[in-house]
Amino acid sequence: MRAIVATRFGGADVLELTELPDPEPGPGELLIEVAAAGVLWLDVQVRQGNGPEFVDAKPPYVPGGAVAGVISAVGDGVDSSRIGERVLGRPAAGGYAERAVVTEAVAVPDELDLRPATALIDDGTTAVALLDRTPVRPGEWVLVQPALGGLGSLLVQLATAKGARVIAAARGEHKLAAAKELGAAEAVDYGDPQWTDRVRELTGGVDVVFDGVGGELGAQAARLVADGGRFSSYGMAGGAPTTTPNGVGMEQLSTFWPDLTKNLNSALAAAAAGTLRPVIGTTYPLAEAASAHRDIELRRNVGKVLLTM
Repeated sequence: MRAIVATRFGGADVLELTELPDPEPGPGELLIEVAAAGVLWLDVQVRQGNGPEFVDAKPPYVPGGAVAGVISAVGDGVDSSRIGERVLGRPAAGGYAERAVVTEAVAVPDELDLRPATALIDDGTTAVALLDRTPVRPGEWVLVQPALGGLGSLLVQLATAKGARVIAAARGEHKLAAAKELGAAEAVDYGDPQWTDRVRELTGGVDVVFDGVGGELGAQAARLVADGGRFSSYGMAGGAPTTTPNGVGMEQLSTFWPDLTKNLNSALAAAAAGTLRPVIGTTYPLAEAASAHRDIELRRNVGKVLLTM
């Protein structure tokens, strides 16, 4: 099978299209013919050698951890009637490949195409979990940054559905307009040096911040929280995670694992019902994984980035 291998840590050029032996499902495992694989900012950080401590990747390795496709074979102990089922899965051996072995596969509702379903494996489950950990209430001002990535775009929709007044922070007019289409009450460009002044004018201080940027922008967002407000950090695209005395830090991500299947089914049900719309930014053929990584690094994409087989 064809797969992408990170031959070492470094720039996007370390991602090479390679022929690997076809995997076979062992006892309790399922083989998926992959249709689409999700690409995360986390994948980029790990490839650079800057991944968080809870990600253990040593080159050479196949990046990625979220795939959608069709079950083509099963190992001993797995019901063979599942062959042909459209599913989502998290292969331990990486997702940038034409075939993947998983120990658990979640069925995709008939109403949902595989590509938008792929966008929910990581980002949908995390968005649901973040809002469970840091709930929002009707009428509250909620700042989401970045608001137009795969995860941020879902947070905007879910928080809006709970009655919150969402301020979407992103860079560029096209992203701000897209955020308003997703339901954001306001949108601000954090490339503007006065963006925090604009947020203070609107809110007097926000009730909740969901920060996936970190770095200086994360620190600026933390200073916008009103007395008694909440801060939730889930990413460090800006180079370092944001920490606040009373906030929830990135360590929360490792605690979401026990509820992954429950949260994924919740996100899938919302998408199938039409109340949650995964935003697919750009799709790339598997062979162009390096281009996908470069475009993520350059902040060129709106929404979820996918590789297709």
